[in-house]
Amino acid sequence: MSVLIAPSILSADFAALGDAIAAVERGGADLIHVDVMDGHFVPNITIGPPVVAALKRVTSLPLDVHLMIADPDRYLEAFASAGASIITVHCEAVTHLHRSLTRIRQLGARAGLAINPATPLDHAKEVAGEFDVLLIMSVNPGFGGQSFIPRSVGKVAAAKAMLTAAGSAADIEVDGGVDLTNAAKLAGAGATMLVAGASIFGTANPGEATQALRRAAQAGA
Repeated sequence: MSVLIAPSILSADFAALGDAIAAVERGGADLIHVDVMDGHFVPNITIGPPVVAALKRVTSLPLDVHLMIADPDRYLEAFASAGASIITVHCEAVTHLHRSLTRIRQLGARAGLAINPATPLDHAKEVAGEFDVLLIMSVNPGFGGQSFIPRSVGKVAAAKAMLTAAGSAADIEVDGGVDLTNAAKLAGAGATMLVAGASIFGTANPGEATQALRRAAQAGA
């Protein structure tokens, strides 16, 4: 099983995002993870569609756009038009999940569903056929550089079992505190996409850090 590496620009230098992305591209990154925060759903504010559109101009890698925002339905078309390849919404922020996930696919993007650490997987089970990516948050969303929640490994394994039982081939993505100490365990539990911010962009050589994380993940896959 191949594990995809998605460096998160939340931990990159926002004054030199083009250079940061180029560095992880050289390291073999598979996607670029873009965290969108609004100061309401999470206590932080980051970026919007114009920055996603700018990123699209400087990379050929798919943009994995994670909407940590209230009422994400209002912005699905804007992020799709800006160039998002994956648009992920939080089950905690959406009232009608089936409709939202269907709309993302209609816009030509892969539909992602994110689940916070304290949210049961049952929320995803009811719409297991409607998403392409299940994002397991392994920290409470809102800030980069947080410590990994250890029980997230078990949640990944449970998610894998749930998706298999539902006949879903959705990717399982993990976001939050992912680094060399837990990548193999996550891959072994069934994760197919790993988001990493500080453990890549917080190093002297993000390209080499990307390669190292891939090697660690593949060892457990």
